[in-house]
Amino acid sequence: MRSAIPLILGMALLFSCRKNDIEVINTLTGINQLPSQSARDIETVYTDSARIQLLIRAPILNRYENDQQPYYEFPEGLYVEFYGEEEEVDSRLTARYAIFYEADELWEARDSVLAVNREGEILSTDLLFWDQKKKLIYTDRFVKITTPNELIYGEGFEADQDFSDWKIKKVTGTIYVEQQTQ
Repeated sequence: MRSAIPLILGMALLFSCRKNDIEVINTLTGINQLPSQSARDIETVYTDSARIQLLIRAPILNRYENDQQPYYEFPEGLYVEFYGEEEEVDSRLTARYAIFYEADELWEARDSVLAVNREGEILSTDLLFWDQKKKLIYTDRFVKITTPNELIYGEGFEADQDFSDWKIKKVTGTIYVEQQTQ
């Protein structure tokens, strides 16, 4: 009888266990939080009608397909060159972190974001969005624009994607810089 008690308890435990649910397993293992693809030291060139439109370089690229809204993550930042009609670089963008939301064609760049246009004007901010559909870059955060003659500070910014035609929504200060001749 004493040997039958452990056997009965073991069988009761075995039969009380229900079939493993795949959602429970995924939750416990965290598999949905892992990237479906990862790459190191990437360089991607986007073309349209055999013309270079965009060049992206990044130390790490993670793709998340299992999320409700699939996205690409650049956890160590990225460098982007935008090309114009003559296949010359119109503008450059760098950030320490970025995400690309595939379905919305929306880029989000964060942390030390810098954009430089053909004229050498420099945009500095901590958050910048690029809407590929609308061909628009924008932010509602603090921005600093450095031109050859002035520093402009403000909140909110909007520009075309090559950063040639831009405006600051709320200018908070302008400093004029004298050019030094040598």
